[in-house]
Amino acid sequence: MARLVWVACLLLAAATAVAAVVESEAEALSTYIVHVAQAHAPRSSRPSMLSSAYSSFLRDHLPEHVVRQTPRLLYSYAHAATGFAARLTEAQAVHLASQESVLAVVPDMTHQLHTTQSPSFLGLSASSGLLQASDGGANIVIGFIDSGVYPKDRASFTAPPSLPPPPSTFRGSCVSAPDFNASAYCNNKLVGAKFFKLGYEAAHGSVIEETESSSPLDTNGHGTHTASTAAGSAVVDAAFFDYARGKAVGMGSNSPPHVWQSDSTAVGAFSAIRKGIIVSASAGNYGLGESTVFNVAPWILTAGASTINRQFLANIVLGNGENFTATSIYEGTPLSTNKIPLVYGGDVGSSECEAGKLNASEVIGKIVVCDAGINSRQVKGEAVKLAGGAGAILVSSKVFGEQSVATAHVLPAAGVSFATAENIKKYIRETESPVGTIVFLGTVIGRTTRPAPRMASFSGRGPNFIAPEILKPDVTAPGVDILAAWTGENSPSGLDSDPRRVKFNIMYGTSVACAHVSGIVALLRQVHPDWSPAAIKSALMTTAYNVDSAGDIIKDMSTSKESTPFVRGGAGHVDPNRAADPGLVYNASTNDYISFLCALRYTAQQIAVLTRDGSMTDCSRRPGSVGDHNYPAFSVVFRSGGGAVTQRRVVQNVGSNTTTTYTPNVTSPAGVRVTVQPSTLKFSVLRKTQEYAVTFTPLGNVTDKYTFGSIVWSDGKYKVTSPIAITWPATQVAAM
Repeated sequence: MARLVWVACLLLAAATAVAAVVESEAEALSTYIVHVAQAHAPRSSRPSMLSSAYSSFLRDHLPEHVVRQTPRLLYSYAHAATGFAARLTEAQAVHLASQESVLAVVPDMTHQLHTTQSPSFLGLSASSGLLQASDGGANIVIGFIDSGVYPKDRASFTAPPSLPPPPSTFRGSCVSAPDFNASAYCNNKLVGAKFFKLGYEAAHGSVIEETESSSPLDTNGHGTHTASTAAGSAVVDAAFFDYARGKAVGMGSNSPPHVWQSDSTAVGAFSAIRKGIIVSASAGNYGLGESTVFNVAPWILTAGASTINRQFLANIVLGNGENFTATSIYEGTPLSTNKIPLVYGGDVGSSECEAGKLNASEVIGKIVVCDAGINSRQVKGEAVKLAGGAGAILVSSKVFGEQSVATAHVLPAAGVSFATAENIKKYIRETESPVGTIVFLGTVIGRTTRPAPRMASFSGRGPNFIAPEILKPDVTAPGVDILAAWTGENSPSGLDSDPRRVKFNIMYGTSVACAHVSGIVALLRQVHPDWSPAAIKSALMTTAYNVDSAGDIIKDMSTSKESTPFVRGGAGHVDPNRAADPGLVYNASTNDYISFLCALRYTAQQIAVLTRDGSMTDCSRRPGSVGDHNYPAFSVVFRSGGGAVTQRRVVQNVGSNTTTTYTPNVTSPAGVRVTVQPSTLKFSVLRKTQEYAVTFTPLGNVTDKYTFGSIVWSDGKYKVTSPIAITWPATQVAAM
């Protein structure tokens, strides 16, 4: 699957790293993003001229009484935003924000990283469907904001002979650094790599080389993994040691969301979609609660994480004959089939197996059960090994439900669910000399202990924190136990004490799911170059599926119950081949997004931060409601004492039948009457778009805060599905 990759290395930051450190003087300098009104911005987009102009801007706009600390320009922006990043005191930031020439001054913030079988699981085949139609996405460039890329001796980033040069419209470049030889590493596969470090150094001191590579070279591994997942060249016989062996091939913030004009990702994404660039982002790894989803702007394609039909299994065998399923990607000398002493960490110094707290005399030669919390699973295993332990059983948090995570441990170890661990602990408590062992089963495909896909417990969930009328996340995609390329600068466990270096590693996270979606989007863009970002997102959403391999609604691993659209993505699991030919699409333009912001009562100045144009938006000329935004899903919020809610949509016929009639099949959410007008949509060569309205009438008699349904438009050939989510007033639910 040939694809082009452009990696932009930002060291965990979206623009520059967050800063709030006290420097040598009394006043603290922090990093801020300053959005400048278009009329006051420099005319040139050349970096050197921009920097000079914004340095002058700072001198001209800061009076003497606030220049006790000299401000320092870090970066200037002319594409994703208009303005600059600078080190300022709080007083300087406040003064700039009061100027007519400044639209907003936003404190910078750190964006945390959200992290072979999956293309097959997705139904992608070189001989048919989307992959064949797109020619592997050979003329598409995928851009990443991540921890960098490690192309040294990595076949995933080798350009196949058949891969043509980048498209003529591509303006990116590869930048050399002391440990990143652009001429050696960049090619027709890896077409760009840049690195931005000033914000990080401002926040943490100029010591970046001590912890990170001062270049696009990935020393973490996350960026290499996600980039190769989305667009890596095919590598035969790839594996993490002997796990997940097969052909590896690409798909071709730690706080809740806030207002979009202060969200650098949303601001940059808005500029991107105006240029026809599709922006996909992860839903975040802070699930297990309402409104934990990240990247909720309607112009962003937001991906949740789910499993595939592959597991890395182990068995925990106890002395009483009980046998429990676990997960593990441990490689090395296995434990003997003969059972050895088994202890609970809480009985030998530390329930969470903290380093230095385990009593070696009680641990040596034994398997230690370690609770979740305080430290990572890898660190727990390392602590057990340092104390002389023979193996470890790592317990998942109770809220993770049935999910346990496979980890590249440095000793024989396996992960178990909280419920499984309770049974093991009970055996330890009630047995005078408890013993056990871990039997590693390796890679298991197809005949798993559970159907797939299943929603990851950590995957961010809705409803949308900012605009509940926009159903988020949008879709789910493979994001658990995915094999992809890895950096040679870091061990697979991430531990400094781990000497192992691998070319491939197995990871999980919504960022991995996002990488899959990004690869699919690249293929769709190749097949449909004239489609807007909204149309491509619509195609993915309306063709997604919601049942697992057993024919049941996709389960949520945190509860073992059916997932809801707030968990699995409003639309469901991506289906790449169906998305290539969706029948109807819901389109949206920049103008539609501006009307949406007006409906949210954003001010003209707030909207200008996103639009970056010279004129202020007059929202008085843009009537409409938030729910009327042309999204491929319906999310309705009933208010106390309120009545029916009507939402309007426009669909465009992109199917093979130019003359056709669609009729709706409605599955009404509990307690709601759903009425669709008109009852048919008739398309012809001259009438490619049709408008319809849906009225949601509350009938009451509900016991849940949220109820769900769907509308499926069909003409006999195509089925175009839109999910429905209803949010009920708390008072009404409580009264039932």
